[in-house]
Amino acid sequence: MKTIWIKVLMIVALATVFTACKDREAEKRIAELESRLADLEGKKTATSTSTPTPATAPAEEKPEGPLPAFQFEKTEHDFGTINEGQVVEYTYKFKNTGEAPLIIQGAQGSCGCTVPEWSKDPIPVGGTGYVKAKFDSNGKPNIQNKTVTVTANTWPKQTVLRFKAMVTPKSGGSDAGPVR
Repeated sequence: MKTIWIKVLMIVALATVFTACKDREAEKRIAELESRLADLEGKKTATSTSTPTPATAPAEEKPEGPLPAFQFEKTEHDFGTINEGQVVEYTYKFKNTGEAPLIIQGAQGSCGCTVPEWSKDPIPVGGTGYVKAKFDSNGKPNIQNKTVTVTANTWPKQTVLRFKAMVTPKSGGSDAGPVR
């Protein structure tokens, strides 16, 4: 029965992700659903008496030993006011202030309009790297708040970078009023 609920929550979360790119409230709902899903999955593995399958991951614990650490120059950026259709990008720069080489395993934008790029090579202790966020404002008028979630061999594993922009809508031909 729990697996049915987990599947239903996953479908609802995915549907919300695909339909919610323009809506800040929807992003909050997505986070809540993901949290509830994680709670359910955690309870399932804790109460399960059978052998876990590869799809069932145990709760993550902080690894032992030396770890890398991000030290970003800043984790939030404001593009200010831009015109709809403009593609803008910002590079979040960081230093590895930990005690081991830092490896970024992936980065995911909160919406298809946000495409991340990142340092692919391991960053040595004291070395620097970057995560670049490219935002396509086409079809995204008004205030936009987006995130890039970076997954690395740090603790915690995920770091969230944020940016915002005020997108001035394109002037539409039929919405411009009567022609004189």
